[in-house]
Amino acid sequence: MKILNWLLVIVGICGLISVRVLEDKMFYDPFLEYFHEANKHIAFPQFEWGKLIAGHVFRFILNLALSCLIIQSLFKNKQWTVQGALLITIIFAITFPIYLYCIYDQFDVGYLFSFYMRRFVIQPLALLLIVPMFYYRKQLEKNREING
Repeated sequence: MKILNWLLVIVGICGLISVRVLEDKMFYDPFLEYFHEANKHIAFPQFEWGKLIAGHVFRFILNLALSCLIIQSLFKNKQWTVQGALLITIIFAITFPIYLYCIYDQFDVGYLFSFYMRRFVIQPLALLLIVPMFYYRKQLEKNREING
């Protein structure tokens, strides 16, 4: 059973990598080139709001599903998986409207600020915080069982 769990973790990580590698083919995001150029003086791209929002939400759902697969496979605790999903969703719910405002403002709020807001929207950065947090939590529970 441990082998299956580690295989699922690897599948989840490979899935997250695939989402990143195939982002230009899978999602509508005219800002990919804009930020890849790393030149804030290039022309602001034309885009469609509906397609842009749908693309980001679709990407979020894929990242969320793969992140939940990783959390569940690592910790085998459905409650923690739900908590992780909730934390990831809260972070998306906070950063996505801010990023949309940055787009509306044509990144006048700040190029780097907009760049990093976009990172929180399109990348599963919260997973990098959640996994160590749950690992620490698991260690605390083991210590309580041993000492108490």
